[in-house]
Amino acid sequence: MKQFFRNILLGTLFVSFYTNAQQKPIQIPKDTTFTVKNEYKKYLKKFPQIKPAKDSLPENIKENRNIIYTTLKNTPFGDRDLHLDVFTPKKKGKYPALIMVHGGGWRAGDKILQVPLAQKLAAKGIVTICVEYQLLQEAKYPAAVFNIKSAVRWTRANADKYGIDPDKIAISGCSAGGQLALLTGLTNGVEKMEGNQGNSGFSSDIQAIIDLDGVVDFMAPLSLNLNRTPESADVQWLGGSFYEKPEIWKEASPIFWANEKSCPILFVNSGFPRFHAGQDELVGMMKDWGIYTEVHKFDIQLHTFWLFEPWIDSTANYINDFLFKVFDKQSKK
Repeated sequence: MKQFFRNILLGTLFVSFYTNAQQKPIQIPKDTTFTVKNEYKKYLKKFPQIKPAKDSLPENIKENRNIIYTTLKNTPFGDRDLHLDVFTPKKKGKYPALIMVHGGGWRAGDKILQVPLAQKLAAKGIVTICVEYQLLQEAKYPAAVFNIKSAVRWTRANADKYGIDPDKIAISGCSAGGQLALLTGLTNGVEKMEGNQGNSGFSSDIQAIIDLDGVVDFMAPLSLNLNRTPESADVQWLGGSFYEKPEIWKEASPIFWANEKSCPILFVNSGFPRFHAGQDELVGMMKDWGIYTEVHKFDIQLHTFWLFEPWIDSTANYINDFLFKVFDKQSKK
């Protein structure tokens, strides 16, 4: 009889252990090195006047943070919720929207990095949306593109709720986020780049793109000739080096998707030429097609200028002026 009860007890413990193991989510590995604090430490000696831009909600806007825009089922880390933050002018109306993609070399960073710039732009009359996406430790290219396309579709699906004009949706990105913003915006209508990550039935088309120091062409000399190892972020994200995966490196290069129907683009650059690989060529192509482009440059050796005063205000002004110029032209057509 004792053995009988012992077997029942052991069986119960096993089921309990197994159930808990099944329910406990596996932790997604994260690289936490790319933060405002670390960037500040890196640049302070050379630029003693810099100040980190603050997360500070202006009086004329409201916020909704950590909204789930899609849930990815049965990933290696369980069911995976992806989130976004929305900053909306309090005054009722129909506003253009800006999807904002953080940087971090495709392996680090967080949507919170975009919040100070998003708040400044929302105060000017733009609904700003900071998106979370899967980094390379979790999912390699093109998962992040599929994530962001789903966020664009979510934006259109919820346009009325957040006072968004669904015909005026732009995308911006910083550094690696700039590459992702360009790739998302230049692949309007390309089925293979859509993914199936939710919010189907709505368009993921983008009407304007802002690239802050993001690579345009991985195969341009300024990019391709960089010294890389198997641990380099782009090599890991793209699943191999250029010599191992040339077709993927080309596919992930936004310039190869540009065409005469592409939308206007704003480039805001630092003084590091390598972050603008392929930009001159793309601008030339856009001019040939009669598509509006702007290029602004901060002539400083500081890559993450959008995170700091005094450059964040000028960056916000460049973006705001560009978007209202572009959308005003589109409204008059």
